[in-house]
Amino acid sequence: MDHDDDAPAPRPDGSVALPVDRPVAAVPRTAVTDVALIATMAAFIAVCAVLPSITLPGMVVPITLQTFGVMLAGVLLGARRGALAVLLYLAVGLAGLPVFAQGTGGLAVLGKPSLGYLLAFPLAAALAGFLVSRARRLPARALPPAIFGAAMAGSLVFTHPIGIAVMGARLGMSAQEAITTGAVFLPGDVIKNVLVAVVAAAVFRAFPDMLERR
Repeated sequence: MDHDDDAPAPRPDGSVALPVDRPVAAVPRTAVTDVALIATMAAFIAVCAVLPSITLPGMVVPITLQTFGVMLAGVLLGARRGALAVLLYLAVGLAGLPVFAQGTGGLAVLGKPSLGYLLAFPLAAALAGFLVSRARRLPARALPPAIFGAAMAGSLVFTHPIGIAVMGARLGMSAQEAITTGAVFLPGDVIKNVLVAVVAAAVFRAFPDMLERR
């Protein structure tokens, strides 16, 4: 007679204990949430990039809302997830989808003067996210200025230096010419980072866990 090792054993009183279903392994909710947030912010950056842009006379790099999306991703998601959102956006664009400025995409972007700005975006988002995480214990009234400062740090430490350096090298500019040309983007970045601070502060008020769980 066959013996089933999994059959319930009789109790001392003769009754039989019913088997209890083993728990089924599930994907942690935090992992699902992370993936959803990263994908959502990558899509948001793409939308910001393909919205109508401004190309000033003599400029080869257009002015877009792309940096607004990049900084908002870093500030809202934190250093790691913010950088991953930007990297996902870049991967999708390099794969050929028209998600870069002016509806472009594909490997051809690697030869453009604007490449440095794209390369700097993950680093800028990571720095902004890291600094906001450090400032999350500040009083509520101090949070918007701290967010603005974090976003400006990402812009000034990574986006502008790397973007200007690559643009100058690709166009054969002197250091002074490249800095002067790149400085045109600075006032716009200040305005966009103010908007990042306003939007992020409102999101953190509505969803405090986004600031606490980085």
